[in-house]
Amino acid sequence: MFGPTLADANRIIAIAFEKASDLDLKPIGAAVLDPGGHLLAFQRQDGASILRFEIAFGKAYGALAVGVGSRAVARMAVERPNLALGLSGASGGKIVPLPGGVLIVRNGEIIGAVGVTGDTSDNDELCAVSGVEGIGLEAQCE
Repeated sequence: MFGPTLADANRIIAIAFEKASDLDLKPIGAAVLDPGGHLLAFQRQDGASILRFEIAFGKAYGALAVGVGSRAVARMAVERPNLALGLSGASGGKIVPLPGGVLIVRNGEIIGAVGVTGDTSDNDELCAVSGVEGIGLEAQCE
C-alpha cells in the first residue's frame, strides 16, 4: 500500500490553504499522514494559533485509527463516550474527535489522511476535502 508522496502532501496543503483564503477563513493548519499514521507534511498559515499541529494531526490520526473520517469519530465520541475514552487512552491522547480529518482514498483503498484546523470544524473539513479532491483523489469524511 503506497500513500501520498511528499509532493502530493504539499499540494493538498496548498489547495486547502487556497480554499481557506478564498472563503476568508481564520488561519488554518493542515497535516497529511501516510497510511501508517506517520507525518508527511504540516504547515500553518501566518497567524494560526498555537496547537494547530496537534489538532490537525489528531484529526487525521483519529480518522486513520478508526478507518472513518473524523466527523464519524466525533459522532462516535458523543454516542459512545467510553469508546472515545478508550481510543484516547490507547492512542496516548493523539486522537482529536472533531470534523476536519478526512481519509485519502485511491481506488477504494485508504492511503492516508489529512487533518485541518483553525476555523469551524465544518470549514476545516471543507478545506481538507478540497485539498484531497484537488489532486484527483477521493476524500472520505464519514
